[in-house]
Amino acid sequence: MKQKRIFVTDCEGPISKNDNAFELASHFIPEGEKFFALISKYDDILAEILKRPEYKAGNTLKLILPFLKAYGVTDQKMREYSAKSILLVPGAIDTLQFVKGVMPAYIVSTSYEPYIKALCEIVRFPYENAYCTRVNIDKYPLKEVERKRLMKLREEIAAMPMIEIPENASTIEDFSERDRKTIMRLDEIFKEISEMQCGKIFEEVEPVGGTEKARAVEEIAVKHGTEISNVIYFGDSITDVESFRLMRKNDGLAVSFNGNEYAVKEAEIAILAEHTIATSILADAFNKLGKEKIMELAENWGLQTLKAYPISEKLLKELEAASRKYFIRVEVITSENVENLCKESAVFRKKVRGEKIGGLG
Repeated sequence: MKQKRIFVTDCEGPISKNDNAFELASHFIPEGEKFFALISKYDDILAEILKRPEYKAGNTLKLILPFLKAYGVTDQKMREYSAKSILLVPGAIDTLQFVKGVMPAYIVSTSYEPYIKALCEIVRFPYENAYCTRVNIDKYPLKEVERKRLMKLREEIAAMPMIEIPENASTIEDFSERDRKTIMRLDEIFKEISEMQCGKIFEEVEPVGGTEKARAVEEIAVKHGTEISNVIYFGDSITDVESFRLMRKNDGLAVSFNGNEYAVKEAEIAILAEHTIATSILADAFNKLGKEKIMELAENWGLQTLKAYPISEKLLKELEAASRKYFIRVEVITSENVENLCKESAVFRKKVRGEKIGGLG
């Protein structure tokens, strides 16, 4: 008997155009865009370049919480702001409705819980099938002296130069002297915050990123009594790298949707698209045919060639209609095209999600 196949997707990128944490920081924290971008770059460096033990991609969502608290953010404000700011990729609702109708479907996201709850309500997706970063910011006390200190540290961080990651960097010595100083100063700042009363937030909040995402995928497979080889996973960023590696190691399928270089380098198929119909088609084909055939299908992507496969007629009509209005490209990632796809996907990512959000790790 064929084992059940499972669909898993990240949220921000493959489903929505938002970066909710970036938007919260931009809205509530002075100079929040620059502040968040620098901490996000620091996060990338600790997770993928320096590979600090026990550090995982996505911890930006933990690191910014004391600052959000210092500038008056509450659980209620997070809920209200998140609910009104959701911006979906065209086709996302139809994709999620189609997929959950044909196979078990899950969202595994680093995003904060208030955002994922609001999104699930809008797209009519069961929240119990979503993994995300749970946070109760009201729970943590903040002394006035700590609030003032966090505000001063925010000023210092916002004034720091943006860190540049050298090509093939693997140690802190590979960075410029200026950037080494910035990284080391950020280490000091976050150590100081961890020793504050409000620093308990670092111990208790566990962002669902990196290894936590991969662990969620394993849990989902066990829940359905199936193997990772029966999972198709869609992601777009550094927080999906561990899940992509899990897919490749166990013969599941890793698909980058408008991914940055971290995602494209670890994925097997790249989607560059302004619409989610390609996600629906790949999920349908994976469910019916498995990985080997879907790789063949992706290699020969095109409306006419897709008709040779048992793809839903409804989906093919939707692809034909969407292709008249939206750019949709699907490619198998190879050693020959990976560098070009990294560059092209990164550029396209910014086109779809905006320069600021598209440029984040």
